[in-house]
Amino acid sequence: MEHGHEGHTGHEEHHDHGSAQSHEHRAPAHGAGGPASWGTAARATLHCLTGCAIGEVLGMVIGTALGWGNVQTMILAIVLAFFFGYALTLRGILTAGVDLRTAVRVALAADTLSIAVMELIDNGVIALWPGAMDAHLSEPLFWIVLAISLAAAFVITTPVNKWMIGRGKGHAVVHQYHH
Repeated sequence: MEHGHEGHTGHEEHHDHGSAQSHEHRAPAHGAGGPASWGTAARATLHCLTGCAIGEVLGMVIGTALGWGNVQTMILAIVLAFFFGYALTLRGILTAGVDLRTAVRVALAADTLSIAVMELIDNGVIALWPGAMDAHLSEPLFWIVLAISLAAAFVITTPVNKWMIGRGKGHAVVHQYHH
């Protein structure tokens, strides 16, 4: 299948992941390398955002409950954001019948850059917003800045995911297991 693959060489190596799943090429919109739609990129970003938001909030709740400082709480929130981002992807891939080792590799390939960009933006907004780092969970400022930071992360990460999916990377790898 030549259309949609100009300049995309070496794709054959992605076909042997040790699973019984077929890696047939489908329409480029599914991430086989070609133009990716904004809708596909937004759905991939929303998927990552869900895991990041769960991890961020849980990390902040745990850090606050344990009386930790801002730095320790933020580190925990970032670790949990990656954990839940990967976990959501793993759940879908494992449901498709893929072995754990392959599923972990796919999740790492699909989500690492997306979550990293999202966490950089999200935590950057919170760190730079006056008073946000010291706001308590019971204060509206905490939730308002968190919502703004997650929205900014979504807006900035969506083009990154569109670019990656268009090159057969990121969530394009996951889509091979959903069909």
